[in-house]
Amino acid sequence: MAADKHHSRHRDNHHRAEALAAKFPPLLVAAERVAATVAQGVHGRRRVGQGETFWQFRRYQQGDSARRIDWRQSAKSQPVYIRETEWAAAESVWLWRDASFSMDYRSSTKLPSKAERAKLLLPALASLLIRGGEHVALLGSGRPPTAGRAVLNHLAEAMEKVDDMTGLPAFEFLPRQGRIVLIGDFLSPLEEVEAAVSAFAARGVRGHLMQILDPAEETLPFSGRVRFQGMEGEQSVLIPRVESVREDYRRVFAGHHDGLAALARSLGWSFAVHHTDRPPETALLALFMALSVSVRN
Repeated sequence: MAADKHHSRHRDNHHRAEALAAKFPPLLVAAERVAATVAQGVHGRRRVGQGETFWQFRRYQQGDSARRIDWRQSAKSQPVYIRETEWAAAESVWLWRDASFSMDYRSSTKLPSKAERAKLLLPALASLLIRGGEHVALLGSGRPPTAGRAVLNHLAEAMEKVDDMTGLPAFEFLPRQGRIVLIGDFLSPLEEVEAAVSAFAARGVRGHLMQILDPAEETLPFSGRVRFQGMEGEQSVLIPRVESVREDYRRVFAGHHDGLAALARSLGWSFAVHHTDRPPETALLALFMALSVSVRN
């Protein structure tokens, strides 16, 4: 009898899992699996204190508590407004991923592209943050940070609509206690990266840079006569013997990496590199722990 009950519960769990997979896109199912794996090894986060410093008004959205409506502000016009305070902003994380063509690169069909890895990590991180009670939003989506599992669907839909091909995040005003996670290859010139991220840091936003690279981009393992084709409109380059330029290439690439790390340190941000031949869980854990440190500080 006990065995029958056990098998029955197992079947019920299996059916629920199948129902979840049917309800969400495959990307979100994969992201949830990655998040669940990391969540098993992560304990509770220390939450920030809840001060009441006023930040801004925003329009009421479905899911907001009626207790947060500012009736005086709402009486001035037709829309109903919510009064945002700094404590709500401090619990909010804005996410961004690079959608430029360079992210489509992969050196082997056995590896995911950088874009595929970024599209997996972003909702996986969102899922992990939501489990911890954080509010999450996609930078540039126009939606305020919200909590709850429905956010994942909104993120997936918003990611499909991203058409910014610059490779760097466009600036938007965020609260001074907000946090931002930027996921991309950051292969743009250092001065351009600095200009983009410094605009957020100047407002007191705490940030985290996750650079995603194909392992071949860092080591240039090719040999012989190779033609390199640019992925963003650059002219192709034919190199007769790749071995002859490998050391110089690695030195320049390492210099770019050091520049990114130094930039992050100067702003009080964190910086990490993730290679697409490594498990996504390692990158997700690094991001989550970096956010945990920013909350404690």
